[in-house]
Amino acid sequence: MTNVLIAGVGGQGTLLASRVLGKYAMLAGKDCKLSEIHGMSPRGGSVVTHVRIGEKIYSPVVWEGSADVVLAFETLEAARVKHYLKKGGVLLVNEEKILPMPCITGAASYPEGLKEKLLGEVENAHFVPAQAWAVEAGSAKAANIVMLGALCKLCGMDKGIMEEAVSACVPEKFRALNEKAFALGYERV
Repeated sequence: MTNVLIAGVGGQGTLLASRVLGKYAMLAGKDCKLSEIHGMSPRGGSVVTHVRIGEKIYSPVVWEGSADVVLAFETLEAARVKHYLKKGGVLLVNEEKILPMPCITGAASYPEGLKEKLLGEVENAHFVPAQAWAVEAGSAKAANIVMLGALCKLCGMDKGIMEEAVSACVPEKFRALNEKAFALGYERV
């Protein structure tokens, strides 16, 4: 069984990433359960998705301390959900920083040194410049697919099946862009 917790900010494509992982599971002949928590995502708030893949899954919830992978599309979100990661699990983080509303209004400041802190606390932490690689692929909006490429490589997932899942989940007019984004994440991590 594989437990993945995806965390990000509204608009970063966390829900698409979870659908791609669900499609990957189906194509691989596995059972999969998804659970999404949107919060204030339309206003830039947190989005968390639980993805569980295995022979037979009964519950869609990834419990604290049981995630094989925490896939975070933003650094502060990684710090917020890292307690879901099990010992020896993979923390994969997009280096992008998106200021939450309290930071934008001046009521709070974005925490300094988060990347270094996470690298010090989590043995198997990886930071990826997904935004930059997505721009290189053709659109900053493909950072989520860059992250899936990196996840596929780091976790030894079947590349061909994941590529097929990506193609099945994105509109045809964006397939070439997303295929390139996936390849960059896979090759460079």
